Amino acid sequence: QLQLVESGGGLVQPGGSLRLSCAASGSTLRYHAIGWFRQAPGKEREGVLCISSSGGTTNYASSVKGRFTISRDNAKNTAYLQMNSLKPEDTAVYYCAARRFGVCVSTRQYDYWGQGTQVTVSS
Repeated sequence: QLQLVESGGGLVQPGGSLRLSCAASGSTLRYHAIGWFRQAPGKEREGVLCISSSGGTTNYASSVKGRFTISRDNAKNTAYLQMNSLKPEDTAVYYCAARRFGVCVSTRQYDYWGQGTQVTVSS
């Protein structure tokens, strides 16, 4: 069983940056695809970005293109979401998730989920 724990969220001003981490335990992330998702207050969860086991990326949300970057460090068994030029509409609980098979797929096809970390963008 793979466990995922997100960290790095917090309060940031518009235009600022945050880097979220997704630390895995119980198994290796090496052969999993990893996705970042977010859920804003009163809204449905949406996919943000995915990175495959081979390092290729898929952008689920056009609103973050050019601002967010997903990466992974297999030696640390950790994935990251670098968020730049943050906007108030980026405010949400951010979740990481992993899929047993290493390709990025539909946002509904993930097997393991973290508990989420709050990101608030406000002045």
